[in-house]
Amino acid sequence: MKLFQNKVALFAVLGSLLFLGKVQAQDTIPLSFDMAVDLALSKNLEYRIQENNMAILQKEKQVAMLSHFPSVGISSNFARQSGQQFQQIEGEIVVTNVTNEILSGNLNVNLPVFNAGRRILDTQSANLALEAGEKGLNRAKQQVIFDVSRRYLQVLLDQELLRISEQNLENQKKQLIQIEGFVDAGLRTISDLYNQQSEVARLESVKVDAEIQLENDLWLLTEYLQLEPGVVPEIEAVEPIRESSSFEGMELAQLYDLAKSNRQDLSQQTLLATSFKKDMQAMKAMYFPRLSAFYNYNTFFTSLDERSLQEQFLKIYPQNTLGVGLTIPIFTNFQTRLDVSRSKVAYQNQLLQKEALDRRVYQDVRLSYQNYLAAMRKEKNAQVQVLAAEEAFKAVNERFRLGLSSFVDVSTANQTMVRAQADLAQAVYTLYFQEVLMNFALGTLEY
Repeated sequence: MKLFQNKVALFAVLGSLLFLGKVQAQDTIPLSFDMAVDLALSKNLEYRIQENNMAILQKEKQVAMLSHFPSVGISSNFARQSGQQFQQIEGEIVVTNVTNEILSGNLNVNLPVFNAGRRILDTQSANLALEAGEKGLNRAKQQVIFDVSRRYLQVLLDQELLRISEQNLENQKKQLIQIEGFVDAGLRTISDLYNQQSEVARLESVKVDAEIQLENDLWLLTEYLQLEPGVVPEIEAVEPIRESSSFEGMELAQLYDLAKSNRQDLSQQTLLATSFKKDMQAMKAMYFPRLSAFYNYNTFFTSLDERSLQEQFLKIYPQNTLGVGLTIPIFTNFQTRLDVSRSKVAYQNQLLQKEALDRRVYQDVRLSYQNYLAAMRKEKNAQVQVLAAEEAFKAVNERFRLGLSSFVDVSTANQTMVRAQADLAQAVYTLYFQEVLMNFALGTLEY
């Protein structure tokens, strides 16, 4: 009997040392939920890509706004001509073999006057695309918050389940000491002692399983946060207890309306559909004539003229041209038709995506609400279950102490009580997570 007990204790000590040694070999950092979200936002690939895309959308909006202003360009050329040069001198053409160095300068200004509203449509499309990008970025942020919440709460639940298993193990060890005293006093049989030793050994294994589960889920959180190798977060607890439900009593239609007004991805799809429609209309504007105004300033210097560079460049040879250009598309090899067809297909595909998202939002809200109500009922049932199991265990344990019940009754009552405590912890954190999931489905998730 003593030998068996010593072996159980030895295995327990070795298991604990291995687990603790693994933890101590790692660096732990304190981590609150807000810190975890901030860290995830700085590391999440999808969120960072959308942040980078926002810079492009802002530039596209800027270009669309500046397209209403004239475009200005300056050019200059330098050339050397060697060989026969034709010059007109006193009414005659004289051919000489000389080297002529020419320096020219040009200033060009172009202003679109009329292009069937394409500039306005492009500007509106760019504004809508930028606003849609902001909505998408906000939704990506909510997705990161949701992912962190799920992993964070799972670790907290694992810690609570580990605490319950440790507490139960400690209680059963105390029970083992009492039974040893009863056996020595002749009040209990040796079989009760063996049964209790077996129960303690089983609970040691349960504790090890809980430690492994905690280790695995903690690693998943660490991996999502992309912490350095060997760094393990020591997370702060959150209180998953509310005085009243946030959504209890609300109708599904109310929740759906709330989601339609708050879901950032739904607003994004609506804005993108309008933006693509503007793009299609802008492409159709290429069918119509376009009117533009232009101004050109040209001058040059030649080495064949003996006058100075400044005099030739600024006084003698400058030319100013001011005019209006009209472009009438007649046949463009169907290129405009192709561009319009592409923009039309893009617009129609965006409408299909918006319709699909509308249906998905309704399903998200419906399923989340059903799971939320079910989690509320489970939490209430689990509270009743724990109270009943604790009272039953107290009664059976007292009867066992008085010799009126068997070890099997005590073991069964204890297992029922521990299972009820674990179910309550699971129900509490599940309800808390379902509330997070509801806010995510409604588009109101914040931190």
